[in-house]
Amino acid sequence: MSELDKQTTNGGDLNGDRFFYPEGEALRLQIDRRRRRGLIWRLVFMGALIVAMLSLTALLYNIMNDVFGLTIVINKNDPQRLVLDLWGERMLTAVNTVGSEDDNELVAGIANDMDGLGFFGHAYYAANRDGLRLVTINGRSADVESAEDYPLARPLFLYTSDSALAANQAANIFLNHLLTNVNDEIRAVGYLPAPETAQARARRNWITANPNLGLAAGQWAIINPDGLDGRIALVGSSTVHPLTERMLAVFVADGYAGTFENASVGSSAGIAAFCAGRADFAAASRPIKSGEIEACRRNNRFPVEFQIGVDTLAIVVNGNNDFVGDVDEAQLQALFTAVSWSEVNPAWPNRPIKRFVPGAASGTLDFFAEAIFETRLDQLPKDDLVRLLRENISLGRGRTLERDQRFYETSLVFESPELWNEVCAQPAGERPSGCTGRVRDQDNVYDLLIREVIEPDVVKVYKLVESIFKRREIADEAALLYPNGVLEFRSWLTADFIRDPQSSTPEYAGVRTAILGSLWVILVTILFSFPVGVSAAIYLEEYASDNWLNRVLQTNINNLAGVPSIIYGMLGLAVFVRALEMITSGAIFGLVEADTTANGRTILSAGLTLGLLILPLIIINSQEAIRAVPGSMRQASLALGATRWQTVWYHVLPSALPGILTGTILAVSRAIGETAPLVVVGASTFITFDPSGPFSKFTTLPIQIYQWTSRPQAEFRNIAAAAIVVLLTMLLTLNATAIILRNKYTMKM
Repeated sequence: MSELDKQTTNGGDLNGDRFFYPEGEALRLQIDRRRRRGLIWRLVFMGALIVAMLSLTALLYNIMNDVFGLTIVINKNDPQRLVLDLWGERMLTAVNTVGSEDDNELVAGIANDMDGLGFFGHAYYAANRDGLRLVTINGRSADVESAEDYPLARPLFLYTSDSALAANQAANIFLNHLLTNVNDEIRAVGYLPAPETAQARARRNWITANPNLGLAAGQWAIINPDGLDGRIALVGSSTVHPLTERMLAVFVADGYAGTFENASVGSSAGIAAFCAGRADFAAASRPIKSGEIEACRRNNRFPVEFQIGVDTLAIVVNGNNDFVGDVDEAQLQALFTAVSWSEVNPAWPNRPIKRFVPGAASGTLDFFAEAIFETRLDQLPKDDLVRLLRENISLGRGRTLERDQRFYETSLVFESPELWNEVCAQPAGERPSGCTGRVRDQDNVYDLLIREVIEPDVVKVYKLVESIFKRREIADEAALLYPNGVLEFRSWLTADFIRDPQSSTPEYAGVRTAILGSLWVILVTILFSFPVGVSAAIYLEEYASDNWLNRVLQTNINNLAGVPSIIYGMLGLAVFVRALEMITSGAIFGLVEADTTANGRTILSAGLTLGLLILPLIIINSQEAIRAVPGSMRQASLALGATRWQTVWYHVLPSALPGILTGTILAVSRAIGETAPLVVVGASTFITFDPSGPFSKFTTLPIQIYQWTSRPQAEFRNIAAAAIVVLLTMLLTLNATAIILRNKYTMKM
């Protein structure tokens, strides 16, 4: 080895510089130090990555926790009640139909008419078998010991309240006596005992209403009514009436010395009387409805339910009718809607059916309609939905809806033909959209009915996690605090949420207007910032000389990339909204009416402001991409005789385009989520009409989310979370589209 080689290996002086290559132990220590530093930085990187992933997971968890979950909804009008009333009205107004709240009158009518047909509680059939004959349904008869196999079996209820029992000791002890002895008497009346679970629940409810007795769970006290005085008032269902009459008679026989009233007026009327405080008990042959519970609660009466038996509803014909025996559900429907027997079955006589049915206030009519006919509101045909809408909204509101969009092509629902023709004869810009627009379909009318009549109100919301793991506790809380509410699992992110505009009611609010506003603003932003930013980058990298002016320009661009976005909002307000108001409002193009004031708070101003915000980012990223193109490519192009512009256009830009587009995608992603500059520029926080161009008023998804999160109602936080999901989806979709286009055109070039 030469002397020079030895010096180079062990340290020496080469061109005047000292250098040293470690050997042996020194080399091993150096390698160990480098490995430790590498391991530390790798752990730091992995830790940062884990923190980022955990943060993203926590964000998505919180969002999804609010987007889905159980809700308690209270309807202003019960949708099932509307449908039952519709079917009840049809049955009662059908030809040859007699309605009555007195079941004895129905029995007499059927027994005295050869073509008589009707239904009522089984107790009335049991007491009048001679003149009547039971109709079986799919081979199953109401005259059975078990109600499990009969399709028209229904529970029988008494409703009272803890306060009513506390205020009237006679009523309290009567209920105790009834629950103790009803199973011994109920079959003699013609009904069946309630299921054991329902009996146990009824007894628990009575024990809860009498805490002073100190009874343990499951313990039952039998109270002797001998010598008891007072007054008891029962009112309600004609079906329950025979049972309560018998139980009152047993109560008197066991020593009750007071008085009582037991009125048969129908379930609805009975519940109304109880809620008004005119009775101690309401007898009902159907469950209490949510609207009735709300009426009770307004009078500080909180209904408690006691099931006391089961009725197998009797469908009967005249005793001499020898052709109607067994029917199926379809024939049973037809029996109460057709005109003649032969319409139901061609083998039956062509004589009119004489129907005798319970009155409108009867729970029996409701139960029959619910069991036999379709009672889901969304399954009704359009004509029925329109009818319900017409009967439950004002004429003025109906006219507004019809002028916005007609219900039928050839007929009007709320408007008179004369006034309609007059309104639609106005010039094209002034006539209502309903004059020439498409008619409403069934789904549209159903949505109107929900909003205008049902008016659901979400009174409490639960997060997804507690909805999954604490469903039973939530159900118990809902039953206790909101007995007239409906517990349902809700996704706040629905197709209607995407399609609907903004609304002050969270149940109806949507993000259509905000989505369109965001797309318009981003379109203007890209059209402005991309060509300007790329052009500036080309100038600075390919044409600008190294002088003080260009150095100052480059420094300012770098500094502007870190300026807070609110400053850009103030700049946009001063320049685009105020100084250039005639342009950004569209007034210079004749798009603003002469008698109105121009307003520059438009999509164009917002897009230009966001364009300025991301312009430094696009310039810097484009410069880096252009700078990364090898200089040899430029030299080769120039050597072959190309001009500088030809070199830039045909060689530099195609090579730099992937990097330029990547930087643009990142910059636009920032613009999509901006809120502060748009607030300053004048984005609307509440707007219900869609933007139609760059000179329209607007809102965007981030603004919408900001506005909803500032509202006090919990439901707005849920729809804000749903809007965040929409925003993220839109952002990912736009980015994915841009990346696909970038890759596609990069491969071609």
